[in-house]
Amino acid sequence: MTLDDYNGFCASLPATTHVVQWGGAHVWKVGAKVFAIAGWDEGKQPFVTFKCSDIAYDILKEQPGLRPAPYLASRGMKWIQRQTGESMDDDALKDYLRESHRLVVLKLTKQARRELGLAGS
Repeated sequence: MTLDDYNGFCASLPATTHVVQWGGAHVWKVGAKVFAIAGWDEGKQPFVTFKCSDIAYDILKEQPGLRPAPYLASRGMKWIQRQTGESMDDDALKDYLRESHRLVVLKLTKQARRELGLAGS
């Protein structure tokens, strides 16, 4: 997945916003809450970081090309960083990005979800 592919996919999810911060990372948010981060690719595919369930975290952190997300995971948060597509292809990554978006939406207040047009989420 290229950076353009990543940005295009995240933009297709409901009520998202994009900002470049933290030294050039492409950060995607819903309701001002981060659900995906891409950057630090060293000239290759971007490293993509996303929130996941406890079970997914426990499984994914052991897979080649994936690791607990720097900074976030060390603070007890269940975030994974995909560094290569070795054990997670682009379609699976999109599924996890979609799920990360959903998990973040669930943490928003009911009022915030209504304001964003996500009341049924």
